[in-house]
Amino acid sequence: MALLPIRHPQQDFFILDIADAVPKDDMASMEHPLFSLATKPDMRHLEYRNGDNMLRITPSGHGLPTIFDKDILIFVISQLMAAKNRKEEIGKRVRFSARELSIATNRPIGGNHYKRLEKAFMRLQGTQFVTNIRTGDKIETRIFSLIDEGGFVRTADEKFRLDYCEVVLSDWFMRALESNQVVTISNDYFRLRRPLERRLYEICRKHCGSKPKWHIGLAKLQGKTGSNAPIKRFRHNIRRIITEDNTPFYRLELTDDDLLICRPRKSAIELAPDIKIPEWADEQARDIAHQKRWDYHVFRERWVEFAKQQTVAGKPPKNAGAAFVAWAKKQGNAP
Repeated sequence: MALLPIRHPQQDFFILDIADAVPKDDMASMEHPLFSLATKPDMRHLEYRNGDNMLRITPSGHGLPTIFDKDILIFVISQLMAAKNRKEEIGKRVRFSARELSIATNRPIGGNHYKRLEKAFMRLQGTQFVTNIRTGDKIETRIFSLIDEGGFVRTADEKFRLDYCEVVLSDWFMRALESNQVVTISNDYFRLRRPLERRLYEICRKHCGSKPKWHIGLAKLQGKTGSNAPIKRFRHNIRRIITEDNTPFYRLELTDDDLLICRPRKSAIELAPDIKIPEWADEQARDIAHQKRWDYHVFRERWVEFAKQQTVAGKPPKNAGAAFVAWAKKQGNAP
């Protein structure tokens, strides 16, 4: 099955940072399957243990949050991290339009946005997570949801259109932002059709990163994905994903003894080469930096670091000069 088409090739919005981790001391979403792979309401009550650490998940009346509901969190957190990188103050409450969400996450624009969002907000806010945190000779129990609030506003005219959405993140996620516990992922993540494909990419992104190789046993992998399929069916699904070879940035292999091997498609040296900025672009960007009161060397270093991050995520700039100038124009004034 091919990747979903790029629905919005002319984006007026660009994601800088994507969150795929939560605070180090908690059970991270990349470490345990907080999001269901099911396409129908998943009413399972789940519990995961790692030594003395425990994570218990109780679904809302609409089921567990799905891997596609997670798009909302990825979008919101990426916007907060972009603002934080610009030295702006950030808070738990984020307002955005459904159009912005659709463009950033490669979703169709239009249709019953508010109905889909309402159900997603109910799953994200209604599902309860319980963790235990050991500190010295005491054990602290925390009960929380992924978001504190979620909602939207529609116009009061006869068209009743969706005007804007608003999400209030939980303290659990805000601690991740405040401690920079985020990594960048490929935009092609949003083109993956199957929930299991998305979860596989997340796991590889967290555990393999840019290392030459990472491996995991099939049974342990199934636990990490949250799949409740019989092991024979799970193996078949993994082999199909490997054959189709759509996983962004990574190439997967399953050995005869059920060991999944993950490797980056390119070496680390190829992933972050020295980026050359042509003279014409350097001059234009220098003028823009001056107008926005930026120190040009800081301005240029910020873009080079951003470009290298995108290269690691599988999205290298096709034209470094044009990309640098376009990025420069979008930046705000220096703090």
